[in-house]
Amino acid sequence: MFTQLNPAIPLHVLGKGNGQALAVIDYGPEHNLLWVTAIDATGEIWCAPNPEVRMQANWSMGRPKSFAVGASKEALREGGERNPAEA
Repeated sequence: MFTQLNPAIPLHVLGKGNGQALAVIDYGPEHNLLWVTAIDATGEIWCAPNPEVRMQANWSMGRPKSFAVGASKEALREGGERNPAEA
């Protein structure tokens, strides 16, 4: 099932950066959700599996920045993409 998100949801894809989720693809119970995400810094569109997606921090909702997001941003600053599965 393909579900377009309106409005888009701001999130972070580990190893890629902050972006806007435009849609979600659900192939069923044996599969991760795929978040169709436009990456802010590059304009690339990625289908990121659920374990690699984090919500952005939101002070008004009491949601702090995820440790995984901080580590991902640091890795991106140091030299580009990284594979979260190798961490």
